[in-house]
Amino acid sequence: MAECLSIGQIVPNFEMEVYDPNKSDFGKINLEEIRARRSWTILFFYPADFTFVCPTELDNLADKQKQLKDLGCEVIAVSTDTKFSHMAWHQSEKLLSKVKYLMGADPTGKVSRMFGVYDENTGLALRGTFIINPDGKIIASEVNFYNVGRNADELLRKMQANIYLSGHPDEVCPANWHEGAKTLKPSAKIVGKVYEAMR
Repeated sequence: MAECLSIGQIVPNFEMEVYDPNKSDFGKINLEEIRARRSWTILFFYPADFTFVCPTELDNLADKQKQLKDLGCEVIAVSTDTKFSHMAWHQSEKLLSKVKYLMGADPTGKVSRMFGVYDENTGLALRGTFIINPDGKIIASEVNFYNVGRNADELLRKMQANIYLSGHPDEVCPANWHEGAKTLKPSAKIVGKVYEAMR
């Protein structure tokens, strides 16, 4: 099996079929096109349609989709289900009524394997979230097992931090950083003096 991608690596181009809730229709997406638009990409892998934790996660993510879109992010939820299953689930599960982002179909597990979230024992993807910058580099990842859902507030916070840092490469964001909060400028002057620098 091919080695999976790691933080800091450039993601090779890939293509997926998608269900687009905005059009109630199918389409295709590929990373090269997203990069050409200089967009950020969020891949939000989840185990399966018609399950239990998954619709709560997708609903939670939908609450942040406008803010993420305003930041220049293309959000794609991905599972190993088909585009047809995505469409049927979206139409039947009320928790998905706010979902307007693309739902990617990875039935062969090719993309899930690329990101190291494919479970060979079940044929499903673990709960993996990956942030890819406009240059195609993975700059953040989070992977949970099947039984723990994620928090879209934290995903939004990480996106805001990474976008801020892309324009301020000489700064770093401390723990629990939020937009407008103090950042740090690493230098010899603050070694052992971070407490003072945060004041």
